Amino acid sequence: MKKLAISRIFSVILCMAFLGLWACSSDSEDPTPEVAKTLSVDQKIVYFQSKESVGNLKITSTVSSWAVSNSDASWIELSQISGKGTETITIKAKENKETTARTATVTVSSNEAASVVITVNQAAFVPEVSLFPDYNTNPLPADESGMSSTAVQIASQIGMGWNIGNTLEATGGETAWGNPKVTKELINLVKANGFSAIRIPCSWNQNMSNPATAEISKVWLDRVKEVTQYCVDNNMYVIINIHWDGGWLENNVTTVKKVENNAKQKAFWQQIATHLRGFDEHVLFASANEPNVENASQMAVLNSYHQTFIDAVRATGGKNAFRTLIVQGPSTDIEKTNKLMTTLPTDTTPNRMMAEIHFYPYQFTLMTKDETWGKMFYYWGEGNDSTTDTQRNATSGEEADIDKLFKSMKTQFVDKGIPVVLGEFGAIKRDLTGDALTLHLKSRADFLKYVVKSSKTNGLLPFYWDAGNLGTNTMSLFDRKNNTIYDLQALTALQDGLK
Repeated sequence: MKKLAISRIFSVILCMAFLGLWACSSDSEDPTPEVAKTLSVDQKIVYFQSKESVGNLKITSTVSSWAVSNSDASWIELSQISGKGTETITIKAKENKETTARTATVTVSSNEAASVVITVNQAAFVPEVSLFPDYNTNPLPADESGMSSTAVQIASQIGMGWNIGNTLEATGGETAWGNPKVTKELINLVKANGFSAIRIPCSWNQNMSNPATAEISKVWLDRVKEVTQYCVDNNMYVIINIHWDGGWLENNVTTVKKVENNAKQKAFWQQIATHLRGFDEHVLFASANEPNVENASQMAVLNSYHQTFIDAVRATGGKNAFRTLIVQGPSTDIEKTNKLMTTLPTDTTPNRMMAEIHFYPYQFTLMTKDETWGKMFYYWGEGNDSTTDTQRNATSGEEADIDKLFKSMKTQFVDKGIPVVLGEFGAIKRDLTGDALTLHLKSRADFLKYVVKSSKTNGLLPFYWDAGNLGTNTMSLFDRKNNTIYDLQALTALQDGLK
């Protein structure tokens, strides 16, 4: 009996020991999960001008330590090569004296988290050409007040834009092409009818007070500023550009004119940017209009014009150090842009750039007489084919073509953080009668609606072209002399495209 009791006691002890071991084993198999360590930076692409420059890089981490290295690039200097937690380091780029741009990488690494790679770009050296005086006579310290939004954030606020066409760019003065002077009442009308942005095509070359020095008339600078103020007062976004302007730039994207045009581009934008520097982020600058470019060689010249534009604006300082800037694709043609605009100019301020294209499927939107190679299209879109006037049915530029072209811009730019401005589009109203006119007007309305709809689907910002002239073969929405709606059908179609 005694032996039995002892055996039972021994069994209990063994059982308790086993349970203890099981409990311990269970505990060891279910430890408190470790929090993953993190390592990040505030920008993964850094842009420098060709001159000696310094930029800041903020490193945020929960690792115990990190290290910074560059890709053996002798032109880059780092303020420190190691640290911990959250710190801001400086990256210094030595002056680039070569005529080609250069790229390096900076890597932030730790054995506790994945490494982060930063691409550092520096612009090529462009020899200074003293054809004109330096108009950047009072650069200001960078001022980010009212300028905090990125290009993407600004794009999200622009539903649809409208062009004050054939006015401030008119050869001979603001009223030379038949339009009255722009009034605040006109801008109020545009705003009240669903537009959140205004594109102001501008001429500058014809408004020089001294062509020998490329000095722009102060009276003209003040007038552009006045019209810009009308828009900003209405809480509208504004694009100021150098338009056709006699073709000095857009018809001369050539190596022969490269030096001369870069000098004028710099002089003009120094003056424009300085004069309009006080506006907040509602005002955007655009380098050109429709620069005629057909090949890679010309594209390289166009990129130099864009680079000069960006550098000139940024150098004036103040709010211009953070202003969103717009660069145009070759001929602002979507297919050419997709093919040739494979790189963008460098900018010292990240995330403040947009690209621009225009869209006019010619036979339907602009063509006014038949040619041997093709005929005018009167009818456009699904369900709008004429059964009696079949030769006027559109065979290109319809819905599927629009979606394909706009999607290519989304892939090339929008998806990479570069919003795309559809700076011009529209379709003329043709001189037809009866059923032909009815079907044409429906086609035109469907076209306008679809362009806006597809633009918004693909992240493009549509700006309708309105030249102000009335009658046949025109595309005006408003009667500017009376500040009234002129083409309600077209206006309604545009508004419907936003829904």
